[in-house]
Amino acid sequence: MVKEIQLRVTLKEEERSDILVLKSALKLDIDKSDITGVKVLRKSIDARKPKIIFNYKVAVYIKEALPETSEYQFDYKDVSKAKPIHIIGFGPAGMYAALRCIELGFKPIVLERGKNVQDRRRDLRAINQDHLVNEDSNYCFGEGGAGTYSDGKLYTRSLKRGDVRRIFENLVYHGATDQILIDAHPHIGTNKLPKVVQNIRETILKYGGDIHFETRVTDFKIKNNEIKAIQLQNGAELAVDKVILATGHSARDIFYLLHEKEMALEAKSFAMGVRVEHPQHIIDSIQYHCSGSRHDLLPAAAYSLVQQVNNRGVYSFCMCPGGFIVPAATANGEVVVNGMSPSKRNNLYANSGIVVEINVDTDLSKYEHFGVLKGLEYQKNLERLAFTSGGRSQVAPAQRLTDFVEGRLSTDLNPCSYQPGLKSAPLHSLLPKFIGSRLRKGFDAFGKKMKGYYTNEANIVGVESRTSSPISIPRTTTLEHPQISNLYPCGEGGGYAGGIISAAMDGERCAEAASQNL
Repeated sequence: MVKEIQLRVTLKEEERSDILVLKSALKLDIDKSDITGVKVLRKSIDARKPKIIFNYKVAVYIKEALPETSEYQFDYKDVSKAKPIHIIGFGPAGMYAALRCIELGFKPIVLERGKNVQDRRRDLRAINQDHLVNEDSNYCFGEGGAGTYSDGKLYTRSLKRGDVRRIFENLVYHGATDQILIDAHPHIGTNKLPKVVQNIRETILKYGGDIHFETRVTDFKIKNNEIKAIQLQNGAELAVDKVILATGHSARDIFYLLHEKEMALEAKSFAMGVRVEHPQHIIDSIQYHCSGSRHDLLPAAAYSLVQQVNNRGVYSFCMCPGGFIVPAATANGEVVVNGMSPSKRNNLYANSGIVVEINVDTDLSKYEHFGVLKGLEYQKNLERLAFTSGGRSQVAPAQRLTDFVEGRLSTDLNPCSYQPGLKSAPLHSLLPKFIGSRLRKGFDAFGKKMKGYYTNEANIVGVESRTSSPISIPRTTTLEHPQISNLYPCGEGGGYAGGIISAAMDGERCAEAASQNL
């Protein structure tokens, strides 16, 4: 017999290794010797009150053995001689599209502009140490996409778009810890995800798929409303039947290419702002109601904040406890910041994007002449501003949080995890008023919601501009582009995802759609 129950465990009780068996026996009113195993299905922490509670959902096995294997099985088969489906981009959407193609009996041919996970490391080192951006290999481009080397957070609200559990199980199949199947806010870590990504690549190659790194797509040959061939940067052309476009939200050259070919695009609302970094112990003390170090059983504390300011949302984005701020530019001449955390989230700092909603229909009147590209151009201008105000390198403009809100230049800055370095700059006056004034009011409100958050010990760093794509690529109910019948816009670059898991689910959906009538 198996019974699913909810358990509440105090921090002191959590120290006991047998607490779940004891609590299960008590709740079910049975002898603990009758319990053959307790499987944790879900775990979360409730720290709203000083008495911290661990909430568990568990399956209690009574006189019955725990299953040894997952209920999810992945039917990969040899597709080396099967019909091909071309996939442009090898981030989460492209990877899962390729895996799903193999399950469906089609050969994925992946074209990725960046390098594999091992070779990407050199280019990330060049950004951090030499301030040189390889426009094809960086924190956004390369095997695994932006998630590989910028955190690996797996939380998603996209529960209606596909089988979330299946996506998680496939990550575990490829080497991720099974803890991601349990945690309410699962996370792999930027130090662990590269190996998972490599394992996915090896599965695709093992079963007959092709993956071509350092292969940038530069043009589409279109005839009778279909892409007949893909042109590569080296001049080669590949004949194609079906094309899944999974290039991510930062592949601006693809947006420009589609626009030049008069293929339908749509301006999309997005958000931009800054990244704020606190010493982790400050966030721990606020969230866990503690002084000094947090308890060993508690993870580095996170937060989620939102405030309406002048009819626009100001909110935290991609919060990274125990993490680092990283340079996420995809071209020289721009500064973009993002956040990441290692698996243990044991760095000294906590950082988060704090961004302002931008409505492309009402907020960008000065950019209307750019048409559907107006959001992209606004985004680019803010990144150029950060580049020049930081000193024309990957050094980022920064300010103490209190100085930013109170409108004064910081005479010095706090220590920071951002490796290229910081330069004091008056971000309160440099940022567009639409963004800057709302951020200042938002930070003031956050300080009232979290006592201690508004502090001189925090820095803000500019700019956080790549929260999502400022452009969407429309598609029909069959997931095809309305003008190009064999093109399947996919993932974050198409405007259909907002993170690793939702992108992976969309990749699977596009693979299923592309395989029809092939």
